[in-house]
Amino acid sequence: MVGLFWIAEGDVYVGAKPSGSGPGVRLTPEGVVALGDGQTGLCLWEDVRALTVTDLPVKSLKRQVGAVKDVAVGLVVNLVLPMGPGRVDEASALMTVRVESSGGTYEPTAYVAAANGYPQTEIDLSRALLARLTEGAATMSTTLAAMSEWGRASGGTTPRGAERERLLREWAGAPEGLPG
Repeated sequence: MVGLFWIAEGDVYVGAKPSGSGPGVRLTPEGVVALGDGQTGLCLWEDVRALTVTDLPVKSLKRQVGAVKDVAVGLVVNLVLPMGPGRVDEASALMTVRVESSGGTYEPTAYVAAANGYPQTEIDLSRALLARLTEGAATMSTTLAAMSEWGRASGGTTPRGAERERLLREWAGAPEGLPG
């Protein structure tokens, strides 16, 4: 995971990689592909005018403390009531991927991949990267190729924060010294 992107081998997703019929958005050399029940479809890059994301959880101390509390409560409940009905897990958060094209606006959803939220710098850099993908075929092609190549070489690991920011800056064409 790098910023808002889940890069699995050569595949690039906005948000978490979907499983089964769950919602997701994949970026391919052909276009933006909406996956999952009720939102399948392809919007070709040549038609995409803008690509943005909304409904993103921002990483904060309060969010991190809440996640630790939830794990602790879950552990206690499972110890006290091991054969009980169990807690119903909360549904994963969803983000909206807004695709503006010559044919209108489409808003597929994808699961948020960062349980505690995304750092603001990574959100800003990821948004800049999404905007870069709409700058033209050559830019989109080389950018997606670089992301896919990193995914194949990474072995499925998520780099530390500084490396994620460096990668996002590189892919978005942002200078190293400038904040996201």
